[in-house]
Parts: sequence; C-alpha cells; structure tokens
Amino acid sequence: MKNRVIFIGKTGCGKTTLCQKLDELTIKYKKTQTVEIYNNAIDTPGEFLENKQYYSAIIVSAVDAEMVAVVADPTVDENFIPPSLAGTFNKEMIGIITKRSIVKDNTLLLKARNALEQAGSSQIFEVDTIYDVGVEDLFKYINDKLRG
Repeated sequence: MKNRVIFIGKTGCGKTTLCQKLDELTIKYKKTQTVEIYNNAIDTPGEFLENKQYYSAIIVSAVDAEMVAVVADPTVDENFIPPSLAGTFNKEMIGIITKRSIVKDNTLLLKARNALEQAGSSQIFEVDTIYDVGVEDLFKYINDKLRG
C-alpha cells in the first residue's frame, strides 16, 4: 500500500485539482464521478460528502489513505462538513480552504475555517491552486507526514 492522502469535500471545491497538482500532472478540469486513485492521492466525488447516505463510501475509501484532507470552498454558502468528522477516521485529518485569492470577504474565510475546526482538522491551510498560493506549504506538510 502506498502512502496517500484522501481528499473529501463538496462538488467543485478543488479536490481533483489538488490531486493532479500533488502528482505533478497537467490540470484537467472534470467532474469526478467515482473514486479515483492517484500515485499520492485518492480523489472522491463531492456527492460522498453532500449526501449522508454515502458517508460509508468515504469511510471505506479512506482505508487506503494515511491522511484525510477535508477541502472547503469559501465561495459557497453550504459546506456539508459535519462537526467532529475527524473522529470517524483513525488517522490525521487536515483542512484545506481553496480559492483563497478570489475571496475578498474575510468572514467567508472565517466561516470555512470554523467548519474545518469544528470537524476536527489538526492543521488548516489556505491555498489557491491557480496562483500557487499556499500550495507549496500544503504539499510539504503532506509529503513530510506521509513519507515520515
């Protein structure tokens, strides 16, 4: 089993882009329909978090990961991130706030941060994959943790 991080979050929050960047692939925007395995990551459909009946799919998919990353999009009203989510997994869970460069209202960032804190994230990163804001620090943290 390879060391991987599983990305979970709402549809359109940036999970696939993070997976592609982590594996240094060309960014191809697409809707993830099934669980996709990358060299260093596991990408999940947003519906897994948006619909409670699919929570078991998140849990089963996370078995092959060493770390859980919950991705929050501060540009949308709903986040679908349940409080105490980290208690579901027997591994570290980090939080990632995406689209940092386009958010001008700090209350939106605070709302996303609060949801990730209530979910139990051990660390929270603010990133923008388009402008490479915070991505290097995030990937360094992930790689350091996964590679030991």
